[in-house]
Amino acid sequence: MSDVLTIEIRDRVAVLTMNRPDKRNAMNDALLGALDAFFSAPPEGVKAVVLSGVAGHYCSGLDLSEHVSRDAEGTLRHSRAWHAVMDRIQYSGLPVVSNMFGAVIGGGLELATSTHVRIAEPSVIFQLPEGRRGIYVGGGASVRVGRILGADRMTEMMLTGRKYGAEEGLRLGLCHYAVAEGEGMALALDLAGKIAQNASLSNYIMIHAIARISDMSRADGLFTESLSAAIAQTSPDAEEGLRAFLDKRAPEFR
Repeated sequence: MSDVLTIEIRDRVAVLTMNRPDKRNAMNDALLGALDAFFSAPPEGVKAVVLSGVAGHYCSGLDLSEHVSRDAEGTLRHSRAWHAVMDRIQYSGLPVVSNMFGAVIGGGLELATSTHVRIAEPSVIFQLPEGRRGIYVGGGASVRVGRILGADRMTEMMLTGRKYGAEEGLRLGLCHYAVAEGEGMALALDLAGKIAQNASLSNYIMIHAIARISDMSRADGLFTESLSAAIAQTSPDAEEGLRAFLDKRAPEFR
């Protein structure tokens, strides 16, 4: 538990809540550090995570009051530190479900796209406003958001400061589910609970392999798929999954 990030464990699901209501949960070094600490050493027994915010917002991005105090080297190092934390979230091995509402802006969108399942309520605003502020994204949007939208659409989004809502975000891939007001957390907990019932090894491989295969050539991707299948499908969990299917019961993974 910290002032800027609250952590609640519900069975095998950790609910992380960004808690800077006066800043629309903007990312500062303390919040970045708290996320880094959690995903570097998750509590034992946690199999999935729900990430959300307070006071009507998910995350409004980088706290610009801290940004203006950095010189070029400081900004470079902070950007690389942000990249490291976003990678830790994406590749910790824990599936992360984002429950989004209100501001999902700038660094908030970068954070969201480092998570694996994204739910949007009607109040969501997806935006990359850096171009309107004379700056450039530094938390990974060029890669993560760019691969979702494509370079052309992301360029237009940044040049114009264009905003997308939940339904447009669903169509574009910025979110996977668009739900009614107030329904995001219930769905997030339901999905995280189901994901937590999967075999941890297959969750881990899906999180690591699929994103990396997208960076590879066709031949390398297919070979990596075969390696991933060989590891997953010869594990004790795979044996249990097959036995459970044949016995017509729910599997009991490790």
